[in-house]
Amino acid sequence: MDQGVRIVIVTPKAGQIATGNRCSAEQWVRVFRNLGHEVEVRGVGDRMREGYDVLVALNARRIPGVIEEFKDENPDGRVVVVLTGTDIYPEVGDQALVTMRSADRLAALQSKALEQVPDEMREKTRVIVQSASPIEMSRKGDFFEVAVVGHFRKVKDPLRTAKAVRLLPSASKVRVRQVGGILEERYEVLIREEVAENGRYECLGELKPKEACELIAGSDLLVLSSHSEGAGRVIGEAIACGTPVLSTRIDGVMGLLGEDYPGYFPVGDTEALAGLIGRAESDDDFYQELKTACAEVASLFFPETEQKAWQKMLDELTEE
Repeated sequence: MDQGVRIVIVTPKAGQIATGNRCSAEQWVRVFRNLGHEVEVRGVGDRMREGYDVLVALNARRIPGVIEEFKDENPDGRVVVVLTGTDIYPEVGDQALVTMRSADRLAALQSKALEQVPDEMREKTRVIVQSASPIEMSRKGDFFEVAVVGHFRKVKDPLRTAKAVRLLPSASKVRVRQVGGILEERYEVLIREEVAENGRYECLGELKPKEACELIAGSDLLVLSSHSEGAGRVIGEAIACGTPVLSTRIDGVMGLLGEDYPGYFPVGDTEALAGLIGRAESDDDFYQELKTACAEVASLFFPETEQKAWQKMLDELTEE
């Protein structure tokens, strides 16, 4: 392809909170522009106009009508639907299926997502892992710093790490610093109670994406405790910064780190998570095992890997 492609990214609107969809859209704007393409972002419900070559739509179950509006204005345009966590987990819903069938290509954000895609659509599905850039931050201090990054809602099981560090011995130097916006009101009270009762826990509220990455880079460990994730974008951010990860054993993470990664714990298992955190703090061999396992998959998250994958898909679409 010798000339740039005109791309429109459409994402569900989410108010002032920097959701994963919004962060992904902003990242892909940078990727496409670095590749020499024209790109803009619109929200679901914004008027679609003509002049685009490719639609990249996030969240198959929340964009009804978007593909039809795009095709009405751009009859020769091609359609990519990016599969987010709620599209495919716990299973693909009816609305998501309708949207997926309408797409020319499906983009899965980790390899195990392919298992959720119906057989007749796998041929048009490509895995494109979201990249992350390293940030250098000092980790010297009196604490063994554990970062938790993600918005407060039930599917994230956001206070699991705080509960786990309550079980650590009194000599432990673990401190949890958590960032994220409150998407479910009940967490306002729960956070205040946790801060008041748990001397190892700090909640920093919602930070800008760059500040959240700096927190991860300055931490000794990242914990992801979700019940379900589409691809766990913070995993890549941690690995790019050399911060090892502990995570629930869920497809959205195993599709990035592999099924044999040594830092998994069962969903909702506070004692198992406490054991892993304590071991990472006190057992240097285990901590280095985590770092080595992360380093082995680091190339998945290189910016050039993501750019090549997107360009290959765009080439396929424009040459068909």
